[in-house]
Parts: sequence; C-alpha cells; structure tokens
Amino acid sequence: MTPAQILTCDPTSVSFPNSSGQPEISSQQTLQSLQTAASHLKSRHTVVFPTETVYGLGALALDSTASARIFATKGRPADNPLIAHVSSLQMLQRLIPNDFTMPHSYHILMKRFWPGGLTLLFPSNPSIVPPIITAGQPTVAVRMPSHPIARALIALADAPIAAPSANSSGKPSPTTAEHVLSDLGSRVSYILDGGPCNVGVESTVVDGLNEDGNIRVLRPGGVTVEKIEQALREEIPDGQPVPRVLVHRRDYSDEVLETSPTTPGMKYRHYSPSVPVTLLMTSSPRTNGLVIHDIESYLNALPSAINAPSPMRIGVMFLIDSRLGTYPLPPLEGVEWHRHELGPESDPSVTARRLFDGLLTLEKEGVHAILIEEVEDVKEGLAVMNRVQKAATQSVWITV
Repeated sequence: MTPAQILTCDPTSVSFPNSSGQPEISSQQTLQSLQTAASHLKSRHTVVFPTETVYGLGALALDSTASARIFATKGRPADNPLIAHVSSLQMLQRLIPNDFTMPHSYHILMKRFWPGGLTLLFPSNPSIVPPIITAGQPTVAVRMPSHPIARALIALADAPIAAPSANSSGKPSPTTAEHVLSDLGSRVSYILDGGPCNVGVESTVVDGLNEDGNIRVLRPGGVTVEKIEQALREEIPDGQPVPRVLVHRRDYSDEVLETSPTTPGMKYRHYSPSVPVTLLMTSSPRTNGLVIHDIESYLNALPSAINAPSPMRIGVMFLIDSRLGTYPLPPLEGVEWHRHELGPESDPSVTARRLFDGLLTLEKEGVHAILIEEVEDVKEGLAVMNRVQKAATQSVWITV
C-alpha cells in the first residue's frame, strides 16, 4: 500500500471567534489540508489528526461502516468503545437524547475544560449513535478537543468524529506525525501534521451520571483529579454539597465495568512497545515477599537477565533530578545505555508529555529492554503511572 501522505498544518492559523464552532483559517495551505482530510472522512475513510492529547485515528462516528475502518486499521477489539469528538455544544446535542438533563457538575466541567482533554459520559441516543461506537453500552463518551486542527477538521466535516489513538492496538500512543507514520503509515492515506502534542497522554474520562452525584474518573489524563476537584469547589455555591471525585482502582473497583467497559483503556493491555518494559518502584509501599534490589546490584545483573546479543542496548527513562535519575549508570562491558529524560520531579506534566515519545524513540533506537522510573501518582503523574503500569511486563522494587 502507498505510504500515507503528510498534510502540513499550522495550528496558529486557525481560530474560533464565536461559540458556533466554525473556524477561521488564515493559511491557505492549512485550509487545503483540512478540506482534503474532511472530504476523505465524508467518503467513509479514516484520517489521522493531532489533538492536544495524542494523535487520533478518525472516522465518522455516526456511520458504522466508516467507524468499522478504525477497528480494522488498528486491530482493535470490537468490545473496546470509542470516544466521539465534537467541535461545538450544538454538535454534542446530535449525540444525546433530547430529554437528557445535564448534571450541574457537567456544566461546571464543560465550562472549565471544554474545549480540552476531558471526556464525559452521556446517555447515548441508540437511534443515532451506532453500537460499534459504544460497544453496546447505554452511554457514549464525548469530548471537544482544544487543538485547533482537530476542532477545525471536525467542524469542516460537520459531523462527530470517532478517534482513538492512531496506533496499532496495544502499542504506545503517538504524539507526533512521525510516530504515526512509523506505525500506521501503510494503513492510512492522510496524516495531518500539526506538530507535537502538548499533553502527551490520552484524555481524562469522567462518569458523572451516578445517582449519588459523585464524579468517577474512569481513566486519568491531562485534566488532573486535582483540577477537577478545584473546579467543583469553586463553582458549587456555598451550602451545597460538592461531589466527590473518585478514581477507578484507586478509590473504588467495579468488576462489571472492567469486563464490559464504557470507555477505552480499561480492559486490555495498552501502551506497550515491542520490547519488555520494567517499572522501577522507588517509593510505593512494598508488597510482602518481593525482593528489594539495590540499584547497583540490579543494574550489574541486567545483562545476564536480558540475555540479548552484544552490543546490548538498554533504554532508561528516569527523572532528571531524582535519586535514581542522578545515579551514574555503570560502564558495563557490551552494554549501551540509551537515556530518555522524563523531566523534573516537580513537574509531572513534562513526564506525561515525554512518556510515549520516550517509549517510541527508544524502540526505534533498537533497545532490547526499557527501564522506567516510578513517579508520584499526583496531578499528571496519576495518568503517567496508569499508562506505565499497563505497559510494563514486570515491576521491581529498587533502593538507591
């Protein structure tokens, strides 16, 4: 198959001057790229486009034939639902029942985080939204991306666009057009190149449809739990109860939901490169019975544990200023260290932005194994650890 054509776009040339969701595009080249991509979408084909989170593989959400191409292109399981992306609140109304009353918490969250990296669950209108999008669930996941190219493409297509990450199912999500080209380049026709994604992990998915009024975070992302909690505290009038924000698998469990997920990223192993990934735990409570390794002996024993040909290439993804990150890697015979910095301990948003890029970069450099340092699971670090724990083949407790 012919390799995908890269269509260059300038995000700074796109603006949205009013609430209609209709873009103004000052660059003729960007307009032509978007028109080409929108026409391809309307022909029931897929298009790759940038969002602020990761690059997405898009198709018409309300056309089951078009959406089926997403599953075929990615090799995605049919019971893994998709997120529908809209360009305006008016477009959102096309997806949900006319008699749905929006929770007050949703008004707050949309006011604060739309457009942006927040996905909300809504009751699905089954007469409009095909079951291939919802995996047969009664809800549909919807977000309004803030990336100008993504939002403009949706507006020009004049239809909600279903778009999971633009990668082979189970692999790390792409944050540049080059990542997509290396993975899906022979399976798609067009890739809109809008530059690197500035968040770097997928959207936060929230379910606020519960009778108790609480907010359940089904998948942590760039819109942090702390930001959601702050928005609710600031917007709920004094004297009224503030919904609790509960994180799946941290604050509660739901076996039924994990078996039949309402949103992506809950059931299957994800984010894994083609080489084994080891999570180096440095601060989490240690499970009884597991061996605690000191870093020196652990690194020295790696060559025999990995058992790869010389030169053995080992990728390391460490924070730049942690005790582990500042530990000098030993000069081992026949070993090449390939380092990809995760940023400072104090700013997990940098780690989120560098995570998938690091996994894909190290994989491209031909490493035989990857070591990733644990980060504190607060703010964007919660999303980072959610992805790393799903990518890792094993976890090892380390002392430095």
